[in-house]
Amino acid sequence: MESGEPSKKSSFQLQNQPPPPPPSSSSPPRPFSIKSIIFVASIAAGIQFGWALQLSLLTPYVQLLGIPHKWASLIWLCGPISGMLVQPIVGYHSDRCTSRFGRRRPFIAAGAVLVATAVVLIGFAADLGYLFGDNLATETKPRAIVVFVIGFWILDVANNMLQGPCRALLADISGNSQKKTRTANAFFSFFMAVGNVLGFAAGSYTRLHNIIPFTTTKACDVYCANLKSCFFFSILLLLTLTTIALTYVHEKPWSPEPGNAGNLGGCEIEDEEAAAAETAPVPFFGEIFGALKDLKRPMWILLAVTCLNWIAWFPFLLFDTDWMGREVYGGDSQGNILVLKLYNNGVHAGALGLMLNSVVLGFTSLGVELLARGVGGVNRLWGIVNFLLAVCLAMTVLVTKLAESSRRFITVDGVTVPLPPPAGVKAGALSLFAVLGVPLAITYSIPFAMASIFSSSSGAGQGLSLGVLNLAIVIPQILVSLGSGPFDAIFGGGNLPAFVLGAIAAAASGTFALTLLPSLPPDVPAAKTVTAGFH
Repeated sequence: MESGEPSKKSSFQLQNQPPPPPPSSSSPPRPFSIKSIIFVASIAAGIQFGWALQLSLLTPYVQLLGIPHKWASLIWLCGPISGMLVQPIVGYHSDRCTSRFGRRRPFIAAGAVLVATAVVLIGFAADLGYLFGDNLATETKPRAIVVFVIGFWILDVANNMLQGPCRALLADISGNSQKKTRTANAFFSFFMAVGNVLGFAAGSYTRLHNIIPFTTTKACDVYCANLKSCFFFSILLLLTLTTIALTYVHEKPWSPEPGNAGNLGGCEIEDEEAAAAETAPVPFFGEIFGALKDLKRPMWILLAVTCLNWIAWFPFLLFDTDWMGREVYGGDSQGNILVLKLYNNGVHAGALGLMLNSVVLGFTSLGVELLARGVGGVNRLWGIVNFLLAVCLAMTVLVTKLAESSRRFITVDGVTVPLPPPAGVKAGALSLFAVLGVPLAITYSIPFAMASIFSSSSGAGQGLSLGVLNLAIVIPQILVSLGSGPFDAIFGGGNLPAFVLGAIAAAASGTFALTLLPSLPPDVPAAKTVTAGFH
């Protein structure tokens, strides 16, 4: 910013002026090293380990406790609802936190402790329910359900409380360097893939409970004990990674006082900008509405592309294993024991697909910079992979039709049941899972990096700015969660209608990214860095 400009700027204002001259030898210190970025990004592995366990193990656990199917979707709505509320609120307060431990580290530490608490409640829900009076002979265990729901909601709130400041701290220690910002997000995406692989692997190993014998109790069978054991390892990994990161990476205490701005992107902000931060605070929701009102064209386009992108992704992320069990394998979760077994085999095949997806996601995350240079920019890369996403979602129709046309049946005890699909159909379905790891890696990194860079260029507090970006992610998730079931029913049930709608949304997202999304502004020298963070 030029010194003659007014100090008060809109939340998302982007400067199109040329960068100021290079700083003198007395300029502030350079941002943190790549090692610091890796340590903070590694926390994502601990977070995603637990999330992968939720995806692979909690649905059967819900059925074990006797939660009615019609209530299950309401429980899963916690994630997007808490993301819509918690991340902007945490971002807002972490931008202004004056703790002597820094702005982001107290929130990261508190989030990790809350995750551990929530996981203990979930894992011991059956035991606590029995302790409080549940009858083990009944199908529904209401007290255990209450404990589980409380723990599950705390877990989602804590995950959002933890992820937001982690991403914000990554942006802080990346400084104003766009390359480091993109690299930080790529590492975060990579460690998410590592956590996915660990979580799916732990969830698929059925004898993990033997390592921790006390997990098997009168109220908790072998499956429940295995879930407990997985969550114990999840807690251990998360707390270890969080402790290492917070011990190694230090923040300077932040203060709104001029000349005492603390560590913002590894540099001190100028007195003029610090003085602007000294203005009277606006209530949180007032800032949210003010930020939305002040959005400039690049951020609006970014929100639109992100919204369409998640409308495309969320149906598949919700129903991918169900699609494998139902449409590809021909099973039914409500059928007889043979059809149910076939459905479960399909679900396990879907879990293998998720493993392959995570491996591809991890390797792609490490090559985001190279891919972006190869296609001429991150906005082009995002647009191209959105079209790849559209093609893959459309291909689910072809795989389903091939599975149906090649379906073979046998008769067992007078009951006709389908056989598993041919090897070629299974390979085609698993290939879709693997290829989708490429666009998922971009979805987990580039949108957040662009928002961080746009906000840094505008002088906005990014904890709040990228909390607003998060609305473009969670609102589509809520809409898909509530509307995908009725929408599928209109077309006769199954998962394909939502997948086709996702393919259309992905194509629209790719078109907007290629034609409307602006290129990133040039790097600004470190002397002009302002608050950074993203969620």
